[in-house]
Amino acid sequence: MKDNIDHLFERFRGEFDIEEPQSGHRERFLEKLNQANGTVSINKKRPTWWKPLSIAASVALVALLGYQAFGPTLSLKEQVVEIAPEVSKTEFYFANVIEQQVQQLKDEKTPETAQLVDDTLAQLQRLQKDYTALERDLVNGGDSKIILNAMIINFQTRIDLLKEVLSQIENIKNLKSQKDESFII
Repeated sequence: MKDNIDHLFERFRGEFDIEEPQSGHRERFLEKLNQANGTVSINKKRPTWWKPLSIAASVALVALLGYQAFGPTLSLKEQVVEIAPEVSKTEFYFANVIEQQVQQLKDEKTPETAQLVDDTLAQLQRLQKDYTALERDLVNGGDSKIILNAMIINFQTRIDLLKEVLSQIENIKNLKSQKDESFII
C-alpha cells in the first residue's frame, strides 16, 4: 500500500497546486457555502471606521501635547500682567522712581561712600530676587491680595532704602565739607 501511495505521488509530481489562496479566501468560501445551504452568515465583516478615527485622534492628541510642551510660553512678567493688569502700571511707576534713585546713588559714589553704595546695591538685588519670588507665587495661584500688597511693600522698601542711603551720603558730604572748612593751614 505504501508503494501505491508513493507511486501515485511520483506520477503527479509537478502538477500539485502549491500556491497560497488569496487573502479572505476562507471567508468567501464559507459565505458561498452558507448561501448554497440557505443559512445566513452572522460573522459579516463590519466596516472598520474606528481605525482611521483612532489614528486621527492620536495624531491630534500628540499635536496638542507637543504644542503645550514646545509651544510659545509666556514670560513670568506676561503671566503676572495677565493675572493682575494693574501690576504693570504700578511696577512701571516704581521701577522708574527706583531707577532714577539708583542712578543718583551711583553718581554720588566716592571713595568715602563706596562701601555704602556697594552694600546698598547688593541689598537692592536681594529685594529684586524677593520680588521675582512674589511674582512666581502670584502666577502659581497664591492669595493675590496678600501677594500684591507684598509686592508694593517691596517697592516701597527699595525706595525707602535708597532715600535713606542718599540722605546718609549727603550727611557724609556735609561732614567732610565742615571738616575741610575748620582745617587751618
